Amino acid sequence: MTSSRVGTGVGRRIRIAVGLLALAEVVVFVLVAQWIGAGATVLLALATSALGWALLARQGTRALTELRESARTRSPGAGRDLGNAGLVAVGGLLMVLPGFIGDLLGLLCLLPGTRSLVRAALTRLITSRLPVGLRPPVRVDSVRTAEVPRHDAAHAAPLVIEGEVLRGPDGRPLR
Repeated sequence: MTSSRVGTGVGRRIRIAVGLLALAEVVVFVLVAQWIGAGATVLLALATSALGWALLARQGTRALTELRESARTRSPGAGRDLGNAGLVAVGGLLMVLPGFIGDLLGLLCLLPGTRSLVRAALTRLITSRLPVGLRPPVRVDSVRTAEVPRHDAAHAAPLVIEGEVLRGPDGRPLR
């Protein structure tokens, strides 16, 4: 399978998912309109969009502050903070766009208590789709950090490291 076919398959699945979500949003909107009336449904949709803007402003500022602080201190939680900032952005977008299903999903991404659950579910989904060799925990060995085996000086030849001398003992280039 070529890479263009893989991209087409993923793009096709995304288009189908977005189409099904739009259809489900219309069905839910019509059902809510039948339940509480068309005017109240439109007002409720506007209210959830306004709530989305408010939550996006508050949680987005908090997530970006945490991300900036963890990047400044180079803490190991920077990846988590970056994920939080991304989820807040997606959640805010879902809340601002019209539709009650998107509002519910956006609210799950925006609230700190449920954001960790969404992040864990997305992590499991993405990890399950990775090849086995790339699934965490990934161990990477480097020849630069590998221990050099010790040689017994009486029985082995001296350790030889191949290389090129670029500077002389006085620090000037040899070439």
